[in-house]
Amino acid sequence: MASHSDTLVVFFGATAGANGGKLGSDEREIILLVWQIVDLHEKKVGKVHKYFVKPDSLELTDQCKEETGLSVDDVISAEPLDKVLQQFQQSVTSEVKCLGRNSYTLLVDSPHIIRQALHPEASKKNLVLPECFFSFFDVRKEFQKCCSNAGPVQKLTLSSMLEYVGQPAVAEQQIGVREVRSMVQLTRSILAEPHNHKFCSVERVMYKFDAGTCSKTEPVDSETVIRARGLPWQSSDQDIARFFKGLNIAKGGVALCLNAQGRRNGEALVRFINSEHRDLALERHKHHMGSRYIEVYKATGEEFLKIAGGTSNEVSQFLSKENQVIIRMRGLPFTSTPQEVLNFLGPESPVTDGSEGLLFVKYPDGRPTGDAFVLFSCEEYAQNALKKHKQILGKRYIELFRSTAAEVQQVLNRYMSAPLISTLPTSSMVPLPVLSTPPFLPSASSTRDCVRLRGLPYTAGIEDILEFMGDHTVDIKPHGVHMVLNQQGRPSGDAFIQMKSPDRAFLVSQKCHKKTMKDRYVEVFQCSTEEMSIVLMGGTLNRSGLSPPPCKLPCLSPPTAYTAFPPTPAILSEAALYQTPLLAPPRPPQATIHSSAHTLAYYPPQPHLYMNMNYTAYYPSPPVSPSTVGYFAAPPGAMAAAVAAQSHPSAAATSSMLPQPGALMRMQGLPYNTGVKDILSFFQGYQLQPDAVLILYNFSGHCSGEALITFPSEEMARRAVAECSNHQFFGQQVHLALCN
Repeated sequence: MASHSDTLVVFFGATAGANGGKLGSDEREIILLVWQIVDLHEKKVGKVHKYFVKPDSLELTDQCKEETGLSVDDVISAEPLDKVLQQFQQSVTSEVKCLGRNSYTLLVDSPHIIRQALHPEASKKNLVLPECFFSFFDVRKEFQKCCSNAGPVQKLTLSSMLEYVGQPAVAEQQIGVREVRSMVQLTRSILAEPHNHKFCSVERVMYKFDAGTCSKTEPVDSETVIRARGLPWQSSDQDIARFFKGLNIAKGGVALCLNAQGRRNGEALVRFINSEHRDLALERHKHHMGSRYIEVYKATGEEFLKIAGGTSNEVSQFLSKENQVIIRMRGLPFTSTPQEVLNFLGPESPVTDGSEGLLFVKYPDGRPTGDAFVLFSCEEYAQNALKKHKQILGKRYIELFRSTAAEVQQVLNRYMSAPLISTLPTSSMVPLPVLSTPPFLPSASSTRDCVRLRGLPYTAGIEDILEFMGDHTVDIKPHGVHMVLNQQGRPSGDAFIQMKSPDRAFLVSQKCHKKTMKDRYVEVFQCSTEEMSIVLMGGTLNRSGLSPPPCKLPCLSPPTAYTAFPPTPAILSEAALYQTPLLAPPRPPQATIHSSAHTLAYYPPQPHLYMNMNYTAYYPSPPVSPSTVGYFAAPPGAMAAAVAAQSHPSAAATSSMLPQPGALMRMQGLPYNTGVKDILSFFQGYQLQPDAVLILYNFSGHCSGEALITFPSEEMARRAVAECSNHQFFGQQVHLALCN
């Protein structure tokens, strides 16, 4: 007899997709529920109830049709899941009452129907499940307790268990009815002599996720941790717990991962109560959270502790209050006081314990980071606070979003471990002697002969940028690559490139905009030397305009890789400045001999600069621009040949071998979401290649509505103008004209 109920409800379900051991792994909806009652006192059984369920998507997989023998016709006229569950509860309650019993517990063949099918589907459809679906017995585990020699739980089947206790297989063809009657027969066998089994080990489904903290000294079993990837950036720990609904997550077991800038990167580490729940979580690989599918992989306990573990007493005290909703505020003015934050949130969203419910994130030296965490006692107060998202405090707009205890730990750990003095990444270039010359800084000018690269991978180096620029590297000025670092001395994802002329900068911004580098697209904008200099000196450049640096004098620090070299004046050969992997195939020897090597200027070692360094610094480009090294092939076309001839007179003799360009056409009036494929489709039949299309972008990075198309010949271009001028481009009239 069960310790907490006197009746069992033997329960079975099937979905429109995979069933059996893979039930619920493909997110298919439930289409069949079958149950039967067993009285544990008198060993009586009730009537078998079988209900079809109408899914939202009336589509059954071939596997489902083969395994269950069901078709769409069987479920098309059935009730939806919520109605069937109501009928289940009414039927079971009435039947249990007729037997004179007070309580009942579900008995299933495996936890999949409860944990992997019923709870996830109810969560997606916002259904409130009856309380009986939050506890159940697993017939395999119960059988294994009284018949331990039958084998491991994972290998047990209904037929093998019946055979073990000497019971014949149930002769029933209907899916669901066969399984339910088999479980009933097995249950009555183990309740009788000689087993006299008692159902007492009930499994439970957690009602809600319990947030909490995790200490770095706490042991975490690697067999209980997974990594979820592809999460929406605004996801909270409760959203992740809802994605894994039906599985029990350990207290404080959701840790959102942050990138180098302290922002969520779409990943989370989740810790479950045991390995069984972890294995069930892995079966939800590529299940959906809204419109996005989530990837689920194994992870380790060390990875979880690295993200979620904390040692700060301040954080522990802040998070010691139970059942609090955590909101993260980002972008606060550095001079903000607790009272100003409380006034910003307003009386409709009171903070728990006033200023005690605020935690300002600071650097080790006490400087504010602009981040803070706030505690609210209930969901209503938190929702009122979230309505303040992007409202103004002082002169800055403030971002507010849900947070977690693990994120509090992670943010505090990250900032408190940040060094007081920024350290720059070690350069992969060969060691160079350094000349005793002043540090190089471009003179400010309004000439737009520079480009800004935004969105670079944080692991990108000089070599990656040169590869990204491709043939345009011939137009980079000496010392023309500058990588902007953040306040911790790490790459910020921005870089500035000095080009030889505004025309070259414009061409690069058009050709390379949104080109991919290491699986990330990079935005490329044309800008001036003045804008670049202000950023390199510590100012900021964003869509709101320029912000001046905190001091007028530049404070540039050399990379640590070069501070150890003596400042002995020396002139190196240009080829010696690059490692072998950076060299493209050399050009054939030319008749014209190059002039003598350019005078090289580089950063002298000045250790005292470290003490006053500005937190926005830049990483130097190779001492000599690639345009002065004869190892990069010139780009195709007469224009490129002219550039190559100017940069390398010796290359003029070979320029005739380069392909000549055809006729250039300008398209105007394009939709702003136009792509290269759209234009190629518009000129279908002219056999244009993708590199013949150049879409023009404005300074903000959006399509300007214009494009340049290169045709093989002027005759073909004129014919295209005549034939296509009257055609509409996706319902929009465009203007075509030949460029002179």
